[in-house]
Amino acid sequence: MLQPTFSRSNLCCGWICIIFGVISFVVFCYAAIISKLLSESRCPILFSIQNDCRYYCFLVPLTLPVMIILVYLHWLSMKLFKHA
Repeated sequence: MLQPTFSRSNLCCGWICIIFGVISFVVFCYAAIISKLLSESRCPILFSIQNDCRYYCFLVPLTLPVMIILVYLHWLSMKLFKHA
């Protein structure tokens, strides 16, 4: 049986993807949940995020159908690649 080989570039790319995902999750949690619990900020960007009550409320529910479609297309492309 063949053993998988990992190069340093693959390892670095994997860590970069994981770190980017964690940072994106933390920023979204701040924008959607934590900013509403804090007092109003004087920074214009943080103030607009705190007072935005429509965008983040609709972001997650509207992202789910797109994610389902993309997961299906990924599965379909892997099946077509495997059996080609």
